[in-house]
Amino acid sequence: MNKIFSTIVLVICANICLAQAMVSASDRVDKSIMKGLNYLSIAQKPDGSFDEKNGQTTAIPALVGMAFLSHGHTPTDEKFGPTINRCIDFVLSKADPQTGYFGKAGSGRMYAHSITTLFLAEVSGMVDPARQKKIDQILPKSVLVLLNAQKVYKHQEHKGGWRYEPTSNDSDMSCSGWALMALRSCRLNGGDVPTEAIELAVQYVLRCFNNGVGGFGYQNRNQYFKTLTGAGILCLELCGEHGHEYSFKASQFLLREYKSLPNEGYRFYGVYYTAQGLFQIGGESWKVFENWMYNHWIPKQASDGSWRGSGEEDSKAYATSMMILAFTVPYRQLPIYQRDETVDEE
Repeated sequence: MNKIFSTIVLVICANICLAQAMVSASDRVDKSIMKGLNYLSIAQKPDGSFDEKNGQTTAIPALVGMAFLSHGHTPTDEKFGPTINRCIDFVLSKADPQTGYFGKAGSGRMYAHSITTLFLAEVSGMVDPARQKKIDQILPKSVLVLLNAQKVYKHQEHKGGWRYEPTSNDSDMSCSGWALMALRSCRLNGGDVPTEAIELAVQYVLRCFNNGVGGFGYQNRNQYFKTLTGAGILCLELCGEHGHEYSFKASQFLLREYKSLPNEGYRFYGVYYTAQGLFQIGGESWKVFENWMYNHWIPKQASDGSWRGSGEEDSKAYATSMMILAFTVPYRQLPIYQRDETVDEE
């Protein structure tokens, strides 16, 4: 009897220790996220923009706004609501009133346009009536920019994707990933996004997959990159191709390569998309990467709460936003972060 009791006590203690460890790990991540959000709130300029590289484009405030939303904060929050609203007001002020194009502000081009369209689609419905009216006026036009850019005549290799300009006659996986997420978000929010547009984009993504290596390419399958492979997985998973063989091959490729992401020129971009893609896959792939991501990147956070990249990522606001967006993927606060609910079911 005593032996049985002792065993029960040991099991209970083990479970308590495991629960405490899980809470401790969760607290560590949450504290890191809050430090990052506090930094972004302080670093924001009164007009909603940011200093450093690309801070005057709509892309950076849009990414910052999504970072707050991804942790469950809304425009009505007492603490962070003003920060989010300044992001909204800034991007809306930069939209072309006739076309709804965001890419001209600070030469952000289609990157800024797609990211900003995604942000407005995600925040729509959370704002006050005055801001909602402005979003309702601009967002359908912004979606049309994406749809028309996809329809520009392109060679079969590039058909269905997007590139730097609305008139570009080629495509790349990076621009296409943001554009496709924006369309998917708008469609979830009731926007008029034809099924055909999504299907054409998926076909482009599939053509960028290198079956031999398991990675997705920048403009074709011969230019595969670890920083882009998560984007390829995400696009397939979000667009009705859950469980596609390419996604699983790509996840195995990333599990072999993820530790070298810090050495990449677009490291924060790579971590963000790898987190997004592997979270969609779930299981051991996500668990392995998740543990590494938090253990590697939390100690890299500066005392002011920021992260900073180099080269094209030489911006604290950008790097910090991307890292928070990667950290908060499992929080699933944004519609774009949702995944097939059968993932990881026993």
